[in-house]
Amino acid sequence: MQDPFTGQATVLQGGRHPGPDVQAALQHDHERRLEAFARFGAAAEKVGIGADPDDNLVLWEDDELSLLAAADELWRELDEAARAFRRALPIVPLEIFGFPGGDHEDPMGEGSPRLHRIGSGVEASAFQSAHDGSIYKFYLPREEGRIGGTFLFSGAGSADGLDAPALRADACLGSYRDLLEKLALILALDGMPTEVVGVTPEGVLVAKQLLGERLPEGADVSGLLPPSLIPIPSRFLRAHRDHPRLAFVGGRPWFIADTHAKNLVRDTEGRLRVIDLLAAPFPVGMAEQDPLMRDWLARVTLDPAAGLLRAAADDEL
Repeated sequence: MQDPFTGQATVLQGGRHPGPDVQAALQHDHERRLEAFARFGAAAEKVGIGADPDDNLVLWEDDELSLLAAADELWRELDEAARAFRRALPIVPLEIFGFPGGDHEDPMGEGSPRLHRIGSGVEASAFQSAHDGSIYKFYLPREEGRIGGTFLFSGAGSADGLDAPALRADACLGSYRDLLEKLALILALDGMPTEVVGVTPEGVLVAKQLLGERLPEGADVSGLLPPSLIPIPSRFLRAHRDHPRLAFVGGRPWFIADTHAKNLVRDTEGRLRVIDLLAAPFPVGMAEQDPLMRDWLARVTLDPAAGLLRAAADDEL
């Protein structure tokens, strides 16, 4: 079927779950987009174009390299990588969603005839489609080319006291790659199916998600989170975010947080699904500097239910 706003192919409609095979195809689409972005960034680096922040790559115009690409192999490689990435993340006008165009001070402030605002957060504004009830999220660019959020890790300092954990995780502004990785993680953790629709010329990244039933405000979900999210002992890490967890996705460890009641919904089958989170690659190198944490990481890599301390055999007691 076609998305009613962009005309692009879509597998999401209202709250109807598309099934495991389609969800796997969606996951592949997320991974393909991230691979194309990595290839684009690597090609840009070869010709001296920086990618931190990476908004200059995300908003790259297709014809920026037409002359250089015909004359030099490295620039041709960059041009091909840029075009491949643009196919994976098309530019879509904000006006197609029914918002006012031009230099409107707050084009999404009051919604549109086709989209009803249902919520706003630090990272994004969420709207429900009048067409079929699907959810569209608009992630707004922030200062200095940043968007969304991630975590910055540091070791415990003298100000943290004698009982300080080995690591601290502080939330900070993210990049477009961080945001694309987060959307892929939501799906990989069996969260609510999510598509990346595109990015607007203003840098607003648009995602589409299935509709779910909200949980009661302030509901305790600590015992309801997916078992793939491993609680991190407080002696190892401190983060001023709800439910700090460790997750292994594709063999890679991730730090996941903010899976509170507002970021979970129930689907039409009654299953609890994550719709948003805050994440960053887990700093394994920093963590392994603490012997006890290194031992714990080695064990939970094999068994997510492993405890804080290694179990002793009977003959060792």
